[in-house]
Amino acid sequence: MTNPAAPVSQDRADYLRDVCRLLWPAPAEAVLTSARPVAGRADDSTGNLAERGPGDGGMLVLPGLSKPRLVVPSHRRVASVAVRRYGEPGSARTRLAARALSATLASGIGGLVLRDRIVVRVPPGAQTIESHLSSVLGQRVLVSIHLGAARANRKPVLQLLSPSGQTVGFAKLGVNALTAGLVRAEQQALDRLMAAGLTGIEVPRVLDLSRWHGMDVLVLSPLQVWRKRTPLRPGQLEDAMAEVARVSGVRYLPLTASEYWRRLAARLDEACDGRDDARGEHAALRVALGRLADLAGTAELCFGSWHGDWTPWNMACTSGGLLVWDWERFTPGVPVGFDALHYWLQAEVVPGRRDPARAAGDCVLRAHALLKPLGVGPAQARLTALAYLADLSVRYLADRQEQAGARLGAPRHWLLPTLAAAINGQCDPD
Repeated sequence: MTNPAAPVSQDRADYLRDVCRLLWPAPAEAVLTSARPVAGRADDSTGNLAERGPGDGGMLVLPGLSKPRLVVPSHRRVASVAVRRYGEPGSARTRLAARALSATLASGIGGLVLRDRIVVRVPPGAQTIESHLSSVLGQRVLVSIHLGAARANRKPVLQLLSPSGQTVGFAKLGVNALTAGLVRAEQQALDRLMAAGLTGIEVPRVLDLSRWHGMDVLVLSPLQVWRKRTPLRPGQLEDAMAEVARVSGVRYLPLTASEYWRRLAARLDEACDGRDDARGEHAALRVALGRLADLAGTAELCFGSWHGDWTPWNMACTSGGLLVWDWERFTPGVPVGFDALHYWLQAEVVPGRRDPARAAGDCVLRAHALLKPLGVGPAQARLTALAYLADLSVRYLADRQEQAGARLGAPRHWLLPTLAAAINGQCDPD
């Protein structure tokens, strides 16, 4: 949808234009502007929603068109709720900043001073994402748009709001083969998790999955992330991960005798698309898998299910329990412990606190400590960590994350050298 070589600010602005064309297709239109609203127009932040057409209106681009992260309806009450709910899953600092901006919008000041906005015009009878979602949910729906960083799996994520400002759901749109597959996978995963009767975590409910204008549209119930936050109890996170691991049962098998190992090799084969750099990464990873197979021998690992992207920003510990979302990567039949390793490594490298290669090596060195609460012994923990680094490498190659502009999307720069060194016993804790 955008040029991965473009600067970050330009990428986000171009991506927003792409998203607007998807959500308000012709004959509707959504025009990005940089001007204060004129009193009495449909995009006036103090306007009465009841006096507007069902699709006409204005939206505020936050913090601005130079680096858009969030787009909210310009009506001050709805905008205030959208910003507050957007910030709730984040850190304490993010939540405080979101609440301050939310209060500014609620007062009406924000809509008057914020220049960057989208003017939406919808002719009578034209279809928009809002009209579709309103039909799905049986009530009028306004949307707020979350804009993520460049990734192959980036997709429009919409917060769905009633005209009174109540959050009534979230929607994810599959806009290409990769993201459509992930949207459908999340629907299947959530249905399976609901049937499992989880007790340690709460997950969203699937409200609808439909096709609209060539896109898969998944509608989910909102989790109550606005509940009071509480610290994780000792062992709470590990117990939740263990419960997810048991969703489809567990089995003990040698790594190379497992269906997981065959799937991993098949995914690697599919990931090589003829590019010179892909061929090099494919060959290096193929060698690493061969050495890992020799290292694993006949030692058995425990196989179960994993979330696939369990991170501090995909969960919230609240007074009502542990909330976990973004289940599009859920997979059964993987080495138990992948979730714990992924949680630790992503928390180290995504915020940019650590050199990625060193953090990946440290992940192998810390594997036993990280997986001991899950009942994984030291030798099995090391094998599990090596398999995890290989799995993540294959994922990034198959998804073409580097080509999409993802900061950590090239395995050859951090995962592959670390994997090769770790297999050879050369990881340096420093």
